[in-house]
Amino acid sequence: MTSSSASTASVIPAPLPIAALLALAMTGFICIVTETLPAGLLPYMSEGLGITPALAGQTVTAYALGSVLAAIPLTIATQQWRRRNVLLLTIAGFLLFNSVTALSTDYGLTLVARFFAGAAAGLAWSLLAGYARRMVQPEQQGKAMAIAMVGTPIALSLGVPLGTWAGGILGWRTAFAAMSALTVVLIIWVLAKVPDFPGQTGAQRVPLRKVLGTPGVRPVLATVMAWMLAHNILYTYVAPFAAHAGLGQRVDVLLLIFGAAALVGIGVTGKLVEHYLRSTVLASLATFFVISVVLTLLQGLQPVVYLCVAVWGLTFGGAATLLQTALADSAGDGADVALSLNVVAWNSVIAGGGVVGGVLLNHWGAQTFPPVMALLLALGFFIAWSARNHGFAAGARASASH
Repeated sequence: MTSSSASTASVIPAPLPIAALLALAMTGFICIVTETLPAGLLPYMSEGLGITPALAGQTVTAYALGSVLAAIPLTIATQQWRRRNVLLLTIAGFLLFNSVTALSTDYGLTLVARFFAGAAAGLAWSLLAGYARRMVQPEQQGKAMAIAMVGTPIALSLGVPLGTWAGGILGWRTAFAAMSALTVVLIIWVLAKVPDFPGQTGAQRVPLRKVLGTPGVRPVLATVMAWMLAHNILYTYVAPFAAHAGLGQRVDVLLLIFGAAALVGIGVTGKLVEHYLRSTVLASLATFFVISVVLTLLQGLQPVVYLCVAVWGLTFGGAATLLQTALADSAGDGADVALSLNVVAWNSVIAGGGVVGGVLLNHWGAQTFPPVMALLLALGFFIAWSARNHGFAAGARASASH
C-alpha cells in the first residue's frame, strides 16, 4: 500500500456496527419497559396479587432501589470480566426475574423479583455506553452512543403504551412474559452480532474515589441531577399537570407527542454530539428553561402546552447520549465506574422527582411545577456553562476524549 492510499484509508471511518449497536438499544428498551410496565398495569396487578394499588406501585420503587444499590458494586465486581459475558448476565437477569414476576402469586416474591430485575438494569446501564464506545473509532463514539440509546425514547413512546394495552387485554402476567420472550431473542442476537472485549486488568481499574475526583466527573453528574430532576417532576406528574391545563383526557396524546419528539431529538443529537457536545447541552438546557418559563406564564393555553411538550421531548431525546458521552470522556479509563455513578444519580432523581413533584402537587398544585423546573434548569445551565475546561469542554469531543 502506498503512503497516499494508507493516508486515505486512515481518514475513511469504518462502517458503524449497526446490528450490534441495536442489540444494546434493545437491552435499554427492555430496561425501560420492565421498569415502567407496572405503572400502566397497577389496577390489574393489584387485583391479581390481592393488594392495594399503592402496594402494587411499590414494584416500581423496588426496581429503582435495586438499580441504585447494585449499580456501583456490581460494576466494580465485574470490571475484570469479559464484556459480553457481563452483558449476557444482565439480559439473563431480565429473563429470570421477569419470568418470576409473570408467574408469582406472592407479593413478597414479586417485590424480590422486581428488586433483582432493577439490579440487572443498574449493571446494564453502567455497561451499555462504554460498550458502544469500544465498538467504534473515537470519532464515531457519539454517533454509536446515540444509536445504542435509541431504545429509551422508543420504550417511553411506544413500548410502555403497547405493554399497557396488551396487559389490559391479555392480562398483566402476559405483558411480563412477553418481556421474557424478548430477552430470549436478545440473547441469541447478542451471541450472533455483538463483539466481545476483555475486561480491565488490575492496572487499568480506577478506584471509585479517584473516578469521583477526576476533573469533569462531578460537574457532569451535578448537571445530570439538576436536568433530570426538572424533567422527572413534570414527567412523573404529567397527568395532573395536563388536567390543570384542561387536557386531562389527552395525556396519551401528550406522551405520544413527547415520545415522537424525543426520537427526533436523539437523531439530531447523533449529528451534533461529535463536534458540538457542549453547545448542544447548553442549548438543550436553555430551551427547556424557556419552555418552563412559558408554561409558568401560559399553562392555561392548550395549543401552547402541546407545543411546549413537543419541544420538551426534543430537548430530552438526546440527553442520555450527551451526558453519558461527556461523563465517559471525562472519566477515561474509569468510564464504567463513572457510568455506574450516573445510574445512581439518574435513578435517585427519578425517585426525587416523585417526591418533590408530590409535595408541590399536594401543597401548591400542579401549576407550581414549571417555575421550580425553571430554577433547577438555571442551576444545571450554570454548572454546565462553568465546566468549560473539564466535563463539557469546548470544541470537538474527539480532541478531548481519552
